[in-house]
Amino acid sequence: MLTQLPVLGLFYGGETPVGSRNGHLNDAQAAVFIMVVIMLWRPIARVIAAITGALPHTACSVLMGLGLERHNMGLSITRRFGTPALREACAVARGASTTMQCMNLSLDRTHSNDRFVLVLGGANMDISGSTTQPLILSDSNPGRIRCAPGGVARNVAENLARLGNTTRLLTAVGDDLYGSSLLHATHKAGVDVRGSWVLAGEATSTYLSLHGPDGDMAIAVNDMGILETITPARLVPCALWVQQATALVVDCNVSAQALEWLFANHGATPIFVDAVSAFKCQRIRPWLAHVHLLKVNRLEAQALCQFDIHSDADIKHAAQTLHTLGVEQVVLSLGERGVYWSARNGAQGWHGAVPCTVVNATGAGDALMAGLVHAFVDQRDLRAAIPFALGCSALTLASEHANHPGLCVAAVADCMHNAIPHESRATNP
Repeated sequence: MLTQLPVLGLFYGGETPVGSRNGHLNDAQAAVFIMVVIMLWRPIARVIAAITGALPHTACSVLMGLGLERHNMGLSITRRFGTPALREACAVARGASTTMQCMNLSLDRTHSNDRFVLVLGGANMDISGSTTQPLILSDSNPGRIRCAPGGVARNVAENLARLGNTTRLLTAVGDDLYGSSLLHATHKAGVDVRGSWVLAGEATSTYLSLHGPDGDMAIAVNDMGILETITPARLVPCALWVQQATALVVDCNVSAQALEWLFANHGATPIFVDAVSAFKCQRIRPWLAHVHLLKVNRLEAQALCQFDIHSDADIKHAAQTLHTLGVEQVVLSLGERGVYWSARNGAQGWHGAVPCTVVNATGAGDALMAGLVHAFVDQRDLRAAIPFALGCSALTLASEHANHPGLCVAAVADCMHNAIPHESRATNP
């Protein structure tokens, strides 16, 4: 859309601009382009904003991005004309493609009544090893090694899409084999990934885990530095998505700065937070009063509440502490015991896990979160959401994949129905 504006024809006039080298702007053209934008950015931005309905600063960012990112001049310009202003321009340019996607899709969204869930956070290539015998440290353990798409936010997004929700994912991947594989698999599962960032020179996030015969993770190593590139500057063009979503899911893999921007700009959109780990959940502490639902395990709850949790009384106390800090709803995952859930309006309860044969525990918590969000979008209260979410988790536990390929509402209903004789009929009439 913006590429059709006459003002851009001076520098953007076609796939291979006049005077360019192999389709790239030469240094002289790039310098002139930068000078013109610096001198005229206000009137140009106002014209673009008037035509597209975008904010002027966003329109200017797109203009810079079209000239710099499309023709790969960022590095050359920075090297030859390395002022702070130009470095910032190049940083803007690197996010221009996503800026365009967010602007165009947000403009489309203004004319649509379709509900969607927006998910922000990590997407990893998961490399997992599992053994049929107990792990022996400092030795080679026979077993199986798998490579599959993963990451908390990505897993939640895939599960939401499989449950029938229109879902959009914002994440960052490298311009590499893992990155393209992640986006392809996620798109194939039904998730809109057009807003995600593909970054040259960055390595796609990778998660390496080892599992014993019980399926539980014994140890893991993650390389997720690329998520630090999800900065407020990259998120600004996606503000309409954030504010128009039916629900926003975020994991604590993203930086404290990104979380700060998110909570300052979410409007009335309810935010669901996955704490991820006892270390990373500290990032959410300043914003607990803005959280609609917080999913934590025992260790994460301890970290946020700053006291040890040993007994059922401690678990209840932790939930009340989180309510005091402003969290509307708390779901505390207890592994084989199921969950303890609590709402600020006073509703609370325990719900046992749905019986299943555990094949792989990876992704079960992500399925639980997806079930909670799906139930919210379906306008169910937390009490009704919990058994459905546990059904999603049980299906995933019984799969060798982090995302059950057959996950759907009907499959969850069958799972819950088949589990009724075990326990649920007596405790949940």
